[in-house]
Amino acid sequence: MTTPKVLISDAMSSKAADIFRERGIDVDVTPKLTPEELKGVIGQYDGLCIRSSTKVTDEILDAATNLKVVGRAGIGVDNVDVPRATQKGVVVMNTPFGNAITTAEHAIAMMFAVARQIPLANASTHTGKWEKSKFMGTEITGKTLGIIGVGNIGTIVVQRALGLKMRVVAYDPFLSEERAERMGIQKVDIDGLLSQADFLTIHVPKTKDTAGLIDATAINKMKKGAYLINCARGGIVDEGALRVALDNGHIAGAAFDVFAEEPAKDNVLFGHPNVVVTPHLGAATTEAQEKVALQVAEQMADFLLDGAVTNALNAPSLTAEEAKLLDPYLDLVRKLASFAGQVTEDGIRAIRVTFEGEAAALPHPPLVQTAVQAVLGTKLNSINMVNALEVAKERDIEVASTKAETRSDYQTLISVEVETNSMCRAVKGTLVGGKLARMVEVKGIAVETDLFGDMIYVTNQDKPGLIGSVGSLCAREGINIATFHLGRSSAGADAVALVGLDGPAPEAVVSELRGLTHIDRVIALKFD
Repeated sequence: MTTPKVLISDAMSSKAADIFRERGIDVDVTPKLTPEELKGVIGQYDGLCIRSSTKVTDEILDAATNLKVVGRAGIGVDNVDVPRATQKGVVVMNTPFGNAITTAEHAIAMMFAVARQIPLANASTHTGKWEKSKFMGTEITGKTLGIIGVGNIGTIVVQRALGLKMRVVAYDPFLSEERAERMGIQKVDIDGLLSQADFLTIHVPKTKDTAGLIDATAINKMKKGAYLINCARGGIVDEGALRVALDNGHIAGAAFDVFAEEPAKDNVLFGHPNVVVTPHLGAATTEAQEKVALQVAEQMADFLLDGAVTNALNAPSLTAEEAKLLDPYLDLVRKLASFAGQVTEDGIRAIRVTFEGEAAALPHPPLVQTAVQAVLGTKLNSINMVNALEVAKERDIEVASTKAETRSDYQTLISVEVETNSMCRAVKGTLVGGKLARMVEVKGIAVETDLFGDMIYVTNQDKPGLIGSVGSLCAREGINIATFHLGRSSAGADAVALVGLDGPAPEAVVSELRGLTHIDRVIALKFD
């Protein structure tokens, strides 16, 4: 196995590089690369470790010919073109837990700062003034905190707010009534939250659904004299509309750590006396920065060395232990799906994977993605587990998986079915001794064979002479037959043969085989 190579292109704790080296991974630390410089070197690396400065654009990804994973030391991946990374088959990871406490604490600190006018009072006092009556604040205790998003960070904010004796109402489509009750908060819709909140804090990522969520209409629905805090992502709040509401006194104050355009050298909110601003400091503590750097290095190393996937935005999670457990099943699915893809000549409409026996209890997403990858990989280049489902979606190919209700005769059984406009073919397989992949059925016909190296697949009528005809032709051409497995639906009816060869069958031989009596189809197969 070639030693993986990782580039750390942003400033972060040196312990991240130490982890890569300790795990046997080559690492280069070159922060502050220009986009052109990064583009020029990225093709050398299997992994790219970043914070927020490096922009992983379409152009960078196109140049990253060996890249397998991008690791973001932090939560937000606004600086990564995740859809394009998915298309290119690159896993994108973040560290959603490493800076949760730090960001939540910053939101609480910003709420206090704007409620008590601490920045203005601080600046005034430093100049030698003593303006006690000028800086009249607002108490937090007893007020209603409206929180948008109750994920990792939002949950911590809730805990802190309850400790401050605030009443908390929350808007989160994924928050159940039961969980809200356990947390001691009230779940409301967005209008209910806007109308009740004395303080509103945002803790959701910026997506197509949340961009511009707090626009002029939403701001006008907020209580007169409310405060707005955003330590999540810029662009969720319409900054121009907020400035208008601040100027006319509808909103009493705002505290922002994030902005629509960053670095924010100029912004409509700057200079307003009732606005507290910080330069995206949510995760800026020594503890958090070290934590996320260590986490992302461990996650990337686990992926590059063991295939484990943790905190990925575009691939199913898979621990190192699960990856080891799944390895023989992945091999089985890969071979079955490769067979199905190689023998399918029409346009594919659907790929379905069915799990029976012990296979039904496995984590299925990686297996399904592998099946799609292997089927489509016989037709397309540059496809892997990460982009397989995206490629299928682009081509309007249905992908489905099921657990069989009935128990098969096998301890474990996996079926890969491919549907086209003209037919539907299923191939089934099992594991022998828990490790060896073996096909056991194709087209509803029982036929047991290992799938390896070079083979030919024959469909024919069950008539005498097939074995002799195939054997004679191969012998004449100097092709040695390694294995010969037969199956039939019934005597004299449809039959199949899988012939293992010691080398590839020339096209001329395949064509001659197709011309033999009673043979319907002959397809040369190749398995890695």
